[in-house]
Amino acid sequence: MSAVTNAAMPGIEEIRTMGERNVIKAALLGAGTVGSGVYALAEMLKDEMFQKTGASLEIKKVLVRNTKKDRPGIPKEIMTDNWQEILEDEEIQLVIELMGGVEPARTYIVQALEAGKQVVTANKDVLAEHGQEILSLAENSGCDIQFEAAVAGAIPIIRPLKQSLAGSMLTEIMGIVNGTTNYILTKMSEEGMDPTADVEGYDAGRKIAIMSSLAFNSNVTFSDVYMEGITKITSDDIRYAKEFGYVIKLLGVTKLVDGKIEVKVHPMLIPEQHPLATVRDSFNAVFVHGEACDDAMFMGRGAGKMPTASAVMGDIIIVMRNIVHDNCGWN
Repeated sequence: MSAVTNAAMPGIEEIRTMGERNVIKAALLGAGTVGSGVYALAEMLKDEMFQKTGASLEIKKVLVRNTKKDRPGIPKEIMTDNWQEILEDEEIQLVIELMGGVEPARTYIVQALEAGKQVVTANKDVLAEHGQEILSLAENSGCDIQFEAAVAGAIPIIRPLKQSLAGSMLTEIMGIVNGTTNYILTKMSEEGMDPTADVEGYDAGRKIAIMSSLAFNSNVTFSDVYMEGITKITSDDIRYAKEFGYVIKLLGVTKLVDGKIEVKVHPMLIPEQHPLATVRDSFNAVFVHGEACDDAMFMGRGAGKMPTASAVMGDIIIVMRNIVHDNCGWN
């Protein structure tokens, strides 16, 4: 019989009581698709947070443009349109930025870090253009900056690049990191559909810039990425590729060539046997090659309300653990 009995495990009420003794208060910036998903997931996990982190989470404020707009599931009394109210609140230790766009999101992130607040963001626009500035500021401020959701939604790739694969001498990353373009190319391949949207690869360009910076310990920005979208791809191109055993995918690619970083987004022919060739519809995938780890692929939902919210919540849990153990700033 096991020496560990159920009596040793705290019940829900006991966990809730313990969590109330150590409450981490946060502010959520943005209550759109992802923001509302994060708030809903935080409520769903409320009774588990103490077990996972040693503290409970309270979203004290939610920053929105219009406080009068009804946002199902989010109490109106915690909504505010005043950023200074959040910035100057010393109780708020964690800022969760889910607004999107470069400004004012960049300013809010910078000011939060300067004020000693921890930051979780899903903002690929800010990180692709100002990532080095923000990472340096976080380091100098002794603060966490976590951004797993910025690249591929629910797919864990940022943390593996920073930690698990750090000793593998990475040489190349190829990724299907935009679900819309992959969905269009899948329909073209399977149903003969022609693209109807002006999809130029900008989204994928921002994501591959972030991954390139992490993989090669460098400062790659969005402007460094060569980009070509899928608007010139026709159903005939898809058919001819298939005849020769290839599929066409819009890939973000970064690799080391003679010691220099090459980073680009463009349609590519890949063999039908390649793992990326089987990634269909709105799924995303990132294929990594390293001298030590060889090949590894990460695949899953790259966007969507709850998949992205799950990645954000993973970052929140990491930051909360760091706060509890006084270990912030080691990103």
